[in-house]
Amino acid sequence: MFDVDGVVADVRHRLKYLTRRPRDWAGFFAAAGDDPPLEIGVGLAREWSSSHDLVWLTGRPEHLRRVTERWLRDQGLPVERLLMRPAHDRRPAKFFKADRVRALAAETEVAVVVDDDPDVVAELTRRGWPVYLADWVPRAAALAEAQDKEGRT
Repeated sequence: MFDVDGVVADVRHRLKYLTRRPRDWAGFFAAAGDDPPLEIGVGLAREWSSSHDLVWLTGRPEHLRRVTERWLRDQGLPVERLLMRPAHDRRPAKFFKADRVRALAAETEVAVVVDDDPDVVAELTRRGWPVYLADWVPRAAALAEAQDKEGRT
């Protein structure tokens, strides 16, 4: 299982929408299709997909499905399984993702979960899942607050 934002997609160009008050969520999400790829993450996802069924687990809201699928395809990545945040689910990312991992593990083996959020990694580790912290992009405070307190991405 791979996260999208901060793992394969570079969201730093969109963070300007989250640093102002009120936050401009429409602007933040509208720019998702323009994310530059993070080559280290894209390479790792391609490597894993050569021997495993790759599942994307993202906090992106469901309304970004087409944009996200197109972006993944443009990077040469598989998109057969894309798990996204339902519209009204505002739980912190660590709880949303832990529940999705648990549900997926009920039907198949989970070899690894790759995520850039230290709180997600800590929660999954606490629950006994194999995790890999994607630490190739510095964690922005605005994004951390959005993921962990507002349940928005």
